[in-house]
Amino acid sequence: MPFQLSPGVSITEKDLTLIVPTIATTPGGIVAPFIWGPAEEIIVVSNEAELKSIFGPPKNDSAFATWWWTAANFLAYGNHLKVVRILAFSGEANAAVSSAGDAASSVLVKNKTHFLAQTIANASFIAKYPGTLGNSLKVVVLDSGNSIGNTDGPGDVSNSTPDEYADYAAQFNGLPSTSTYAKSLGNASARDEIHILVIDEDGEFTGSKGTILEKYEYLSKAINGQDEDGENNYYVNVINENSEYIWATNVAPSTATTGTSWSTVLTSTSQFARIENIEYGLVDWSLGNGTASSGSASEANIAAAYETYYGDADTVDVSLLLGGPLGSTVSLGSDVNVAKEIVEVAETRKDCMAFISPKTTITNTSNTNRNTALNFKATINPSSYGVMDTGYKLQYDKYNDKYWYIPLNGDTAGCCVRTDQDRDPWFSPAGFDRGRILNSLKLAYNPSKTDRDILYRRGVNPVVTFDSSGTVLFGDKTMLEKPSAFDRINVRRLFIVLEKAIATASKFILFEQNDEFTRSQFKSLVEPYLRTIQARRGVTDFRVVCDETNNTPQVIDSNGFVADIYIKPTRSINFIQLNFIATPTGLSFEEVVGF
Repeated sequence: MPFQLSPGVSITEKDLTLIVPTIATTPGGIVAPFIWGPAEEIIVVSNEAELKSIFGPPKNDSAFATWWWTAANFLAYGNHLKVVRILAFSGEANAAVSSAGDAASSVLVKNKTHFLAQTIANASFIAKYPGTLGNSLKVVVLDSGNSIGNTDGPGDVSNSTPDEYADYAAQFNGLPSTSTYAKSLGNASARDEIHILVIDEDGEFTGSKGTILEKYEYLSKAINGQDEDGENNYYVNVINENSEYIWATNVAPSTATTGTSWSTVLTSTSQFARIENIEYGLVDWSLGNGTASSGSASEANIAAAYETYYGDADTVDVSLLLGGPLGSTVSLGSDVNVAKEIVEVAETRKDCMAFISPKTTITNTSNTNRNTALNFKATINPSSYGVMDTGYKLQYDKYNDKYWYIPLNGDTAGCCVRTDQDRDPWFSPAGFDRGRILNSLKLAYNPSKTDRDILYRRGVNPVVTFDSSGTVLFGDKTMLEKPSAFDRINVRRLFIVLEKAIATASKFILFEQNDEFTRSQFKSLVEPYLRTIQARRGVTDFRVVCDETNNTPQVIDSNGFVADIYIKPTRSINFIQLNFIATPTGLSFEEVVGF
């Protein structure tokens, strides 16, 4: 209790209910050059439909489709994938349109943070993300005035009005004019309202030209405009908070009438300038100059991105890193150096695993594919945090009506997710139960028993198609070469779970007194957790030593704290020996087996 200077009652609380927390084991992570979506930031995706919505469909190009389908394949097993879209090319830009309706140039907006951090003076509307996909967009603005002659409102949409204006106006409940909010300020002729449509002009987003993607009615030209519910209704704010396709800037479309400038404060005397004599109060603008280089990506950019976005275990939680299409024949240029970097990231973090696939092809012989896999692995430092399979699978791309060979690392990592969901991370992800590979029409390389024997000894996990049992992950080794318990995926993942969970709980021991009470408290924290893991078949036995034998006076005087946690991990069965013994009819089994 704290010292008191005079008689009294002091109440304190001490929390001795600390437990070892449950940690996430299924989040995946990938870096990829998608054709759409926020760039250079981590976005969490939960399913294939969301992947398509955020990052666009797979491009009809094998070099790009392989990345997209690696991510989608992982999501067929789990629902948590961290995705980073990289701009690996020079000269990429967003499609945009200037205030005069011309395609604006040299506009690059990577994501929302990047948009808010810059002032854009040469464009009124910008495609949400870089790339050529934004060139499919068109923005339509209907103003509160037209050239029919009504000076305060839109006039009548009659046969004398162009069909295009009438068609767009028909999408709304009425025509823009002066808002209720302006009238509440005593301004009956503010002309502050506009309607906005976002249209898939070329059909690249929806597959149908002219599809209306988004519709916004009765927005305000004024920065302080309000809707009927009193919410801010300034068109720039509404578009930027809600649109999935475009950004709006304070650079208003050109106006042909005099009056109050857009993006200013609405007052009792404001009379906003109108888009007049421009298609009868209408702007109908196609965005353009969105660019994406078709050249080779820099493998240095891809490798650096894995380090940048997934390198810090304290800020980013990830368990399974997907290598995507790695190998020297992949035209994106992501070669063995990327594989090295991914494994190195996992090795440095020590709380996740990296999954990679060599470039094996249907055109090569079995020997060639086997040597490709072995040579690829030989260039990467041995690590228990890396997992390598035997290559690629043939898969149907329903978005492009094509067949592509896709790397298997999204699937092998996915088998770990299935294992976590069905059993626990310390169970093997291989075999006919948990190792089933989804959506495989054919393997580029289906290793024979002889090849499997050679590959497995070197730490390459065969993926095999069996006639009656489908395609399965038929190995559970890590890329560690020396014989060790950690040359198995389930053991490495067991220790990742234990180390991460216990380390998280141990943070609350920091700055406590290093005495017998604290050491006993630590053991009381850890031992029940390990008993739970033992009951769930993760370990066969354990011991926690945290006393004066390892917390010596020297350790205590240096402000240290030591706990030794001994673990006997449960091993997976890799080899089965079945002995069938024929015996004479008159022979007793007790005589043969001795009991």
